[in-house]
Amino acid sequence: MKKVGFLAALTGILFGVHGTADAATYPVYTGYQGTNAAGQVVLLPTTGGTVMQTSNPNVANPTRVTGALPRVGSNTTTVAGRQYYQPTDFDRLADSGLYVGLAVGYSASVSGSVISDYMDEEGGQFVPGAFQEADFATDTVIPLQLSVGASINNDLRIDFGYLRYSGIAYPSMVKSADGIGGYVDATVDGGAITANATMLNLYYNIDSYTGYLAGGMLRPYIGIGAGISLNTIADYVVYDDTFYSEMEPSVAGPGDLTGISDVYAYHNGGTSEQFAFMVEGGLTTEMDGGIKIDFFVRYTNLGKVRTSGSIIVSQTEWLGDGAGSEYPAPYDSVYHYTNWYEGGRLSMIDLGLRLRLQF
Repeated sequence: MKKVGFLAALTGILFGVHGTADAATYPVYTGYQGTNAAGQVVLLPTTGGTVMQTSNPNVANPTRVTGALPRVGSNTTTVAGRQYYQPTDFDRLADSGLYVGLAVGYSASVSGSVISDYMDEEGGQFVPGAFQEADFATDTVIPLQLSVGASINNDLRIDFGYLRYSGIAYPSMVKSADGIGGYVDATVDGGAITANATMLNLYYNIDSYTGYLAGGMLRPYIGIGAGISLNTIADYVVYDDTFYSEMEPSVAGPGDLTGISDVYAYHNGGTSEQFAFMVEGGLTTEMDGGIKIDFFVRYTNLGKVRTSGSIIVSQTEWLGDGAGSEYPAPYDSVYHYTNWYEGGRLSMIDLGLRLRLQF
């Protein structure tokens, strides 16, 4: 009997401690009630009451929300009324902050021609080395551009750019005046043309009108710019190998001029400061590291190129010997003409790409 009493006392102590521990670790608040599977009201105990069985295997688990999140600004009240950004609506191509850019292109079309300003002057056609209008000659023209700019907002950016063109020259063949109102073929050596333009450019993203392109990976834009271009023409020589007869040797006296040949006209180049402008359109995409790429088509008008207006002519004169023959003069025949200009307007259409590094 003593053993039975001792075991009963020990069992009571153990169950009493266990109940107290549960009540201390998992407090239940007063006033809460629920229903069991039979629909009966179950009152949960207070911290000082008797522990009651409340588990119910039929109680549903909390709802897990899955699927696409609501759009920004929508009236959707799911997910506790919260609103989220959809990843596809995040504008990863947005312009922001300062940037530096490097552009390289190819001039698909070069427009312009050499026009002799003096051809409308009285007697202009008699100037040795004078020539008719001729189109500019072009090698491969690779325009380069450096720019520094900043974004004003998500759609508008402005930059200051330096643009250089080379690979343009005077034509290798022109029509030179023959002195009697006609023209003969003459070759040209030299006359390389370079243009260095500085412009203030403004670009505007137009995807708000066109919508997303390529799933938002391409952003269309347009741009305009204006500034000053320094257009330089290198010196060049027009060579005319025609023999111009002035008098028949058979009737010429000793020392009379019978003819002229090997006419070299040295045209001094020059630099002119001109108003320049450009219009551009393109698409922007982005690489890793904050680098954006602009694929563009650009029309650039650089104004007028013009020589300094100075021509030095060297020619060989032939003299009669009084016996029906002629010989080249032992001296150089040199003439200097001033205010005789050549030049013309220059424009091009470029295809290219620009790398922009944003900070």
